[in-house]
Amino acid sequence: MSGTSSTNSNTPPNDEGRVEDEKIIDGKAFAAGLRGRVKSRVDTFRTRTGCAPGLAVVLVGENPASEVYVRNKARQTREAGMESFEHRLPDTTSEKDLLALVDRLNRDPSVDGILVQLPLPDQIRADAVIATIDPAKDVDGFHTTNAGLLAIGGDGLVPCTPLGCAMLLEDRLGDLSGKHALVLGRSNIVGKPMAQLLLQKNCTVTIAHSRTRDLAGQCKQAEILVAATGRPRMVPGEWIRPGATVIDVGINRIVDESGKNRLVGDVDFESARSVAAGITPVPGGVGPMTIACLLHNTLLAACRRRGVEIPEGSAD
Repeated sequence: MSGTSSTNSNTPPNDEGRVEDEKIIDGKAFAAGLRGRVKSRVDTFRTRTGCAPGLAVVLVGENPASEVYVRNKARQTREAGMESFEHRLPDTTSEKDLLALVDRLNRDPSVDGILVQLPLPDQIRADAVIATIDPAKDVDGFHTTNAGLLAIGGDGLVPCTPLGCAMLLEDRLGDLSGKHALVLGRSNIVGKPMAQLLLQKNCTVTIAHSRTRDLAGQCKQAEILVAATGRPRMVPGEWIRPGATVIDVGINRIVDESGKNRLVGDVDFESARSVAAGITPVPGGVGPMTIACLLHNTLLAACRRRGVEIPEGSAD
């Protein structure tokens, strides 16, 4: 069985009958706290500037999963006190027309962050769209300028999912210096930026992937294991080093033994939890952090564009 959004679900009681859930890294709770801190800082931003940070989200086509995600982004953006601008385009939209919209958003002073929801229809090149977004408004952190700044330890916008993973790790472990971290997956969206963030935290970092020899042995050496492969339950408990901290980025929809659809991660949750010291569930782990970090990035972009500095925890 795999994890659920409840930290108590499937958790065995101890000898006194209490539920032991200290191993669960509750991303849902952390994300709620982060959104609250962002809202407080947005209130201060509005007081100082007389305007609200603005996030523009562009959705092309009618992908059901993207529709839900965009609705959640818009709702949480408004709840944080920001302006939400939604642009919904038909799946017949040409690349030229989408790039023209992105260019208009680049020049719109009320827009601080631009997010074009992926995947895009076949006639539109995602790389071309990402390259057109102003790096200062690239709250997804995918532009090559921001990727380059991350690689050299610069001050760019960081991709939301890796940023959320790093926050969860520091909240659980404190100082990450010297720890051996393995990132399983090498995508530009999660794997590579995750490795760069861990390097900045002074970890010793290994990137593993489908061509890695003795993948199980490599995983078992890691004090921190970040799994981002997109393959359901790929990592069994026997691959986990005893006492390791496991961050499961995977969100895979499967049909379980009873014929029901459910979400599982890239890690086999139950067998891994018996070995790990800490593990994120799916759902309820990394997923909620992505939107919370998107709001964090939007506020950061707004502050930089206007030359405003609002430290964490400040309020007028």
